[in-house]
Amino acid sequence: MRLRNWVGDVTLGLPALQRLADAGFDLQLVGKPWARDLLAGHAWPVHSLAATRGERVSQLRELALQARAVDGGFGKRINAVAFPFSFSSALEMRLAGLRAIGHAAEARGWLLSRSVKRPVARHELEVYWQLASALLGRDEPLPERIGLRTTAQDQAQAQALLDAHGIARGFIVICPFAGGTWEKRDKTWPEFAAFAAQDLRALNRPVVVCPGPGEEAVAREHFAGATLLPDVRLGTYAAMLARAALMISNDTGPGHMAAAVGTPLVSVLGPTDALQWRAWGPKVHLVQGKPLWPSRQQVADAVHVALLAVRR
Repeated sequence: MRLRNWVGDVTLGLPALQRLADAGFDLQLVGKPWARDLLAGHAWPVHSLAATRGERVSQLRELALQARAVDGGFGKRINAVAFPFSFSSALEMRLAGLRAIGHAAEARGWLLSRSVKRPVARHELEVYWQLASALLGRDEPLPERIGLRTTAQDQAQAQALLDAHGIARGFIVICPFAGGTWEKRDKTWPEFAAFAAQDLRALNRPVVVCPGPGEEAVAREHFAGATLLPDVRLGTYAAMLARAALMISNDTGPGHMAAAVGTPLVSVLGPTDALQWRAWGPKVHLVQGKPLWPSRQQVADAVHVALLAVRR
């Protein structure tokens, strides 16, 4: 199973992976090094994607050899899934001798043993779910929740980190960062810093921010009122989010993680297509402005509603 390259994408693909595992497939996942931390609670083997094409092909060939050693029918059926839409991911699977299924994109259909038309105007979770349906030969209702699991070790580390910084229950996590752009427009809410300094401070709750690599300076300069916890591994981050009263996030991976562990999320979207990329779950409060960004009052109202639901 070749995973996609972003935290949000991998999180949204989790229900499809779990569905295949529940159907009896012995998953071998290949993806970015952080995917092992993110998915550790599911106990699937996750192999770090090799650096070059030649190395990736060799990596896939070795995994195929291992599978053939325990399954005589491995080479007689579809035996690989390419979640990325790229030409290269299909090419590497073909060169490795795998029989892959994937979405028709980038003129790569001839490289796949089965090419599936990507559904139009669907949420990305549905796109991955549909690929699992095609492999299994049957459809099933979409899941209400993603159900990201965390390990006991990550749960203990998250609690120890909170205790070490004196962060009490009822804390709020913010993610004022966003990787990449949407149609060349920034996905970072321009008023996030002012909102944190004034509106969040009025709630009198501990606020936590976990900057990733390269985000530490922005966190220190613009979010000095929050407790900064840099370099938190994704598994520990997910376990910490599961303990939070609320997360407030831009359109970015940690927001999807919060929704996936069942934590109430206020998702602040600007140019992002919410139909395709909104966080998935029953506790997601989506706030999107017209024509672009929401006001601070709109976000504050959503936070109030989310916290009120937590107290009930």
